[in-house]
Amino acid sequence: MSAAAAEALARRLHGEAFIVDAHTDALLHALRGRDLLARTSQGHVDLPRLLEAGVTLQVFALWAPREAGPAGYLAHALRQVASFWQAVDRSAGRLRPIRSRQELDGLVPGAGVVGGLLSIEGGEILQGSLEMVEIFHRLGVRALGLTWNHRNELADGCLDPEAGGGLTRFGREVVRACEARGWVLDVSHLSERGFWDLMETAQGPVIASHSNAHAVHPHPRNLRDEQLVALAQKGGVVGLNFYPGFLTHEARGTLQDLVRHAVHIAQVIGPEHLGLGSDFDGISQTPEDLPDVTALPRLTAALLEAGFSEEETRGILGGNFRRLFQSVLPVAEEPSL
Repeated sequence: MSAAAAEALARRLHGEAFIVDAHTDALLHALRGRDLLARTSQGHVDLPRLLEAGVTLQVFALWAPREAGPAGYLAHALRQVASFWQAVDRSAGRLRPIRSRQELDGLVPGAGVVGGLLSIEGGEILQGSLEMVEIFHRLGVRALGLTWNHRNELADGCLDPEAGGGLTRFGREVVRACEARGWVLDVSHLSERGFWDLMETAQGPVIASHSNAHAVHPHPRNLRDEQLVALAQKGGVVGLNFYPGFLTHEARGTLQDLVRHAVHIAQVIGPEHLGLGSDFDGISQTPEDLPDVTALPRLTAALLEAGFSEEETRGILGGNFRRLFQSVLPVAEEPSL
């Protein structure tokens, strides 16, 4: 295939694909004054750039920095929820909340609409209360990453290796409560022991929303091959994280570094368990050739060049996450508060 033909194929496929990014921290920056609906050169994500990039479904993380302190985690997350719903109200239908399979089915690539799914990143936001799962459910949250990097009431994080701890009793209760409500459970940032405890406790598929392959780059945030296999056996999906520090030992990563992780994960568990989890707006650097979300078509071309078929590339761009969300989310929207 000529270079021109390959470029045309990548452009067509990217334009047709149902594209899912399983992790951005854009709502954190909304609290710091950035308007999610206005195009800007700041950061990596806003609604105009998501539309230009062809993103159909964006997962928005609710994350509270450690400096917020135990008493401030919940308030920080609630302010991010409020910023999301305010953006939905102001978007004239261009930003649409996704809380159910029915709402997910309503998303169509290229229709000028981005679906937004809310996910808690770090169970400390729940404040040790099982009732908070129900409250956040009614506010539209449909996914939970049990920890950030450090220990909380649910489990140990991936940067607590000496502790060797997994899920707590409360953590297991939260897992069961989330699954009963149709939430997606996320292992990114979880300790290795916590990962295996979740594999044992969860009944349905789980995701690693923004993680890479430990065998390619041995960082604590990346998953070992045996973890990848276990996640795939439960029907899960791994979202490729774009942060150079998780991709390579080099000072600045490249698109090819990202593709190396994609190829390895696909070789270990199959491309049907692979997706995108950019971590845009949560990372201090991006690969040199992926400066923001509008550069995603370059990744589409790189996946095709690496030998992924059109069908496999569609799956990685979003079809695989769409399939998982469709199997886990509640059938229909439920009453809100």
